[in-house]
Amino acid sequence: MSGRPKFSILLATVGRTAEVRKFLATLAAQTNRNFELLAIDQNPDDRLKELLDSYRGEFSIRHLRSDLGHSRAFNLGLAHVSGDVVAFPDDDCWYDPDLLDRVARVMQEHPEASGVTGREIVEPGFTSGGRWDPGAGPVTRDNVFRRAISFTVFLRRAVATKYQFDESLGVGAGTPWGAGEETDYLLSLIRDGREFWYDSSIAVWHQGRSGPYSDATCAKARSYGMGMGRVLRKHDYPRLAVARHVMRPACGAFLALLSANAAKAKYHWSIFAGRAMGWCGPVEPERRSRPSERSLISMSEERLP
Repeated sequence: MSGRPKFSILLATVGRTAEVRKFLATLAAQTNRNFELLAIDQNPDDRLKELLDSYRGEFSIRHLRSDLGHSRAFNLGLAHVSGDVVAFPDDDCWYDPDLLDRVARVMQEHPEASGVTGREIVEPGFTSGGRWDPGAGPVTRDNVFRRAISFTVFLRRAVATKYQFDESLGVGAGTPWGAGEETDYLLSLIRDGREFWYDSSIAVWHQGRSGPYSDATCAKARSYGMGMGRVLRKHDYPRLAVARHVMRPACGAFLALLSANAAKAKYHWSIFAGRAMGWCGPVEPERRSRPSERSLISMSEERLP
């Protein structure tokens, strides 16, 4: 890959406008202008049309529509990418102005890698969704949960388009497994001998979690935990590793109870219960197919220059 690689940025979004506006503004501010945005719209209305129109001329945008499901959206996007590198941002994340240049530099430094990953950062008062390694190194089965999350993953197109996301995993899948789709995807590539490089200098801003531990927050934590548990089971993690991942939030719940924080204890217990249930439950057949011919024909696509 010589010169500046072209990025294909797959933005799957539903139910958000202000957050998408913030992300688009950070794309417009990128020092690396060699990218396209594939806005994969899962809204039932046209709330994004005016917003996307406002960036006409700033950068290349393709407006695609898909059914609900994070994994479904990514699979649809992968069928339409034209860049050298594929990115998978959340619709509530945003980039520093030099992020794409940083990613390109790390990928050039590691030509053997099929992709690079980074860490999540959040603003003061918000909580990160993971524990991130401070340095750099290969992404493996043992450390993937500390070195990758969907919006910090950047893959070479030649590799990314050969694989599909498991459509039974992730937000909007219509299953109990509300997360884990990108980890499952990376683990499938690692299983096939693909190499990935993690660098903590690749940091992506994310909205994170704040506010009270509501019932909705606990339900979301449980769903995300079930996704992680299913991924652990699906990829045959040893029982000691499973125990570490499952019991960590249980310990968090116990410590919260010791400090008389019942709401926080309930939140951590929800994560524990989700991970345990996800691992104990049956692993159903995957849904990895490309979008059907019918869905591609019926898909609404708008090209913005």
